[in-house]
Formats: sequence, C-alpha cells, structure tokens
Amino acid sequence: MTTRSAHAKATDRGDLFDRQCPTRQLLDRIGTKWTSMAVKVLAQAAPGEVRFAELRRRMPGVSQKMLSVTLHNLVRDGLVTRRVEPAVPPRVHYRLTELGLSLEIPLAALRTWAEDHMAEIDHANAAYGSVDGVRSVAAQDIR
Repeated sequence: MTTRSAHAKATDRGDLFDRQCPTRQLLDRIGTKWTSMAVKVLAQAAPGEVRFAELRRRMPGVSQKMLSVTLHNLVRDGLVTRRVEPAVPPRVHYRLTELGLSLEIPLAALRTWAEDHMAEIDHANAAYGSVDGVRSVAAQDIR
C-alpha cells in the first residue's frame, strides 16, 4: 500500500509546461551561461572558496550586477555558500555546497555536449541563414 507522503513525493516533480512550476523556475535559473560558468569556477576550487573579484575575473564578459544576481540565486537555492570577511572593503567568498557540487556533473555534460556539437550547430545556423534555408524551414513550420 502506498502512503500519502510517498505518493506526494512521486508527484512533486512538477510540470515543465506550467509557468508557475517550481522545477521550471529552477531550470530557468540554473540554465544560464553565467550559472554554468560560476559553478564550473567554484567546482574547480572545491572544497575551497573563491572571492567575488576572482570569480568575475575568471568569467569574461560578466558584469558585476549579473554576477551578483547569479550568486544571489545560487545562494538562495542552497547551491552556494557566501562568507563575508569583515574588512574595508568587505571580502566576500563563495563555495559550492554538496548540492551545488552535484550540479556540476550535469552542467559539465551539457558544456561538453555544446563543445562537441558546436560545428554542427554552426553549420545548421549557416544553412538556416541562407535564402533557401529560411524558405525550407519556414515552409516546414507551416505544415
């Protein structure tokens, strides 16, 4: 006999097609390039910490605000811990939690997939951008 709590756990996975689904919202947060980069940098330092300025230096193109937002979300989700050293200016350190470290495995697989298939994606983009490619794709979309 299935208990109510066992049934609830089995159905708590959510519905990715529902905009209010917590799983969908989490995927929106962890599916960004900045999250992937931050997790990678922090995973390379694990179990150590990385200061905010070092994270920013190792993530070319990220703005201070975007990195702050990304790290805030990771801390809120329990994937990263934040430690502030009382100094002027304060020194802020980040490190992955065990949960955050477990996220590095699927994100690394996704990064590897992207690297392995980038030439194919570039080829598809080039074909799509040609006049014939656009027409054939557009015609398929109508069907």
